Amino acid sequence: MINLTWLHTFCTLIETGHFTRTADKLVMTQPGVSQHVQKLEQSLGCSLIQREGKGFHLTEAGEKVYRQGLISISQLKEMEESLKTDDPYRGRCRIATPGSVGLKLFPALLEWQKQHTGLQVDFSFAPNNSIEQGLEDRKLDIGLITRRVKKPGLTCRPMAAEHLCLVTSVDVPKIDWPTLLELGYINHPDGEHHATLLLGANYPEFIKFDQLPLRGFSNQIAMILEPVSRGLGFTVLPAHAVAAFPHQHLIYNHRLNVPVSETIYLAQQKWDALPKRMNKVIELITHELTQSI
Repeated sequence: MINLTWLHTFCTLIETGHFTRTADKLVMTQPGVSQHVQKLEQSLGCSLIQREGKGFHLTEAGEKVYRQGLISISQLKEMEESLKTDDPYRGRCRIATPGSVGLKLFPALLEWQKQHTGLQVDFSFAPNNSIEQGLEDRKLDIGLITRRVKKPGLTCRPMAAEHLCLVTSVDVPKIDWPTLLELGYINHPDGEHHATLLLGANYPEFIKFDQLPLRGFSNQIAMILEPVSRGLGFTVLPAHAVAAFPHQHLIYNHRLNVPVSETIYLAQQKWDALPKRMNKVIELITHELTQSI
């Protein structure tokens, strides 16, 4: 391993062309400069300079070490500067959310990036387990999930609540248990969980998800309401997913007697101090999620 102090002394010597000027620039003694160069030569096993009286010239090996040394020292300086600089509007932001929340947040994050072009927004739609794994593997800075974290190295806090909605086509303005059974359910990856929460709180007839006839399935959050809008069944979705559907005139969001909400948690590494840019992103996310739909 090359000693960086010796390498820096060597490169400075080549730049100044003089041992005394190098000593003055580095606040060293002239013998100290010579000692650094000699130790660097010994560690590399080759001569780097050929001394000629009070002067010197570079050997072929010295030329190679000098060229690479300049690159290495420059890169280290850049790294040090980047570590000292915590710009709230520059850098990479790695975020993952469930589908419904993502439909709400992604456009706002893109607009944020448009305003601050030094930012890079890496956004993923993912289920809770995948988001936790991404945080644990340090592939994400923050994640939004709809339950508390399970992994011990992570922490979470409630950020917002999202209403669950029972949605049919606009042709079904009134809903009751027999109508639900007649319509059948358009399922999705979280469909059983959402239906159990909302229907269980509002219909005494509901005992288990298997009671519902299944009429279809989609794993694309933006497409789940397409069959619903065509009268092919009903579904239960979080409010942001319903609000993002482009054909609002074709669907009907039914108000039930017992509202049910799903808590949205902000998850991150337990011991990490987030950079300023991520704190700004969290402020934006909080604002977006606390607005009424």
